[in-house]
Parts: sequence; structure tokens; C-alpha cells
Amino acid sequence: MLVENRWEDGPHPLLEVEHGEERLAVLRSGVGAPLAGALLEEVIAAGCRSFVVCGGAGALRSELTLGHFVVVSSAIRDEGTSYHYLPAARSIQFDEVARRVLEEVLEARGAPFVVGRTWTTDAPYRETPGKIARRRAEGCLTVEMEAAALAAVARFRGVPLAQVVYCGDDLAGDEWDHRSWQDLSDVREDLFDLAASAAIALARVTT
Repeated sequence: MLVENRWEDGPHPLLEVEHGEERLAVLRSGVGAPLAGALLEEVIAAGCRSFVVCGGAGALRSELTLGHFVVVSSAIRDEGTSYHYLPAARSIQFDEVARRVLEEVLEARGAPFVVGRTWTTDAPYRETPGKIARRRAEGCLTVEMEAAALAAVARFRGVPLAQVVYCGDDLAGDEWDHRSWQDLSDVREDLFDLAASAAIALARVTT
């Protein structure tokens, strides 16, 4: 363990792990923009300088099947944390260099993915049909609770950050479909492996 990171909800340790012949730091940042953004601040202060984020997200389009990978290109800022780091704006673009490195790793490994916008919200129980329709009209493929904040903190602190999510529950139909998305241990393992490889590649390019 590199850093304990003990918070009110418990520890969020920064771990050092082996990946192939390389070593990298790994953090489980928790759910929600405030916690994820604050923990990113902590690990930047601890010395981490480039980041690849992975996790799950709700699918806003029916063609995004369970487990489909989406590389985040931009995020709608429907949360509060990002506004403490950057001037108010509807959306935030992700770091293009970091995103391209991530895409190259996915392509080299033969992992199918799409690139697109996500909707970051603080209120999962207010993902109403009307809001979903409007976010889809704005080009959102997924919905989650951290991306906009992570991108904002990374930009403010001057560190590259890319993000890839797998599609979990389905919000594209008339009714919400859980799709047992949290049981996809094989998808999560594959995604972590890919993200770790991308993080090592990104560190070579940017540090």
C-alpha cells in the first residue's frame, strides 16, 4: 500500500500492483463526483501524474449492449464538483492525447469500443424519461456520476486523464433494465487489464 486514504466512509487505499513487467498505482475512488474528485486530488498530491479511469455506466442507447466499452470523449456537467474547478459550461472535453493512447491500446488488443459523450449527474433517481431524451439529443451514450468531475480536476491540476466505461444497466427503453450488470466479473477484469495497459502507455508518453 502506498497511501492509506482513510475517509469517513472507510479506507480508499492507493495500492501498488504489478502489471506485466511494470508497476502502477491503483485506486478505487468510490461512487459520486465529490468523493472521486477529492480522491483524485489526494493521489495527485501523492505523486501520481497520469491517469486512466475505468468503471461501469448506464446505457442510454439500445445498441449499447451489456458489457460494451465506451471511451469517453466529453461529459455533460450535470453535477456540482466540476464547477469548483472550471468556469461554468455545459460540457467538458477529455484530454485528447490521453484518450488517443487509450484508444490505441484498445485497438491493439482487439477490444471493440465506441467513442462518445457521457452524462454525469449527482441524482440517479432523477434520470427521468424527459431528461434521458434530452441527453440523448445532446449526443450522450452513457450516464454515470464521476466523469465530468474527474476531467475537471485533471485539467485544473494539469495531469492527463482518460476514461473508459462498460455499459451496464439499460435506460434506453420504456422501463429501466438492471441487466444484472454488476455481476459481469469477467468484463470488469478485462476492462481493468486494458486500463492498466493504457495507464502504463500513457505514462511513457506524458512523463
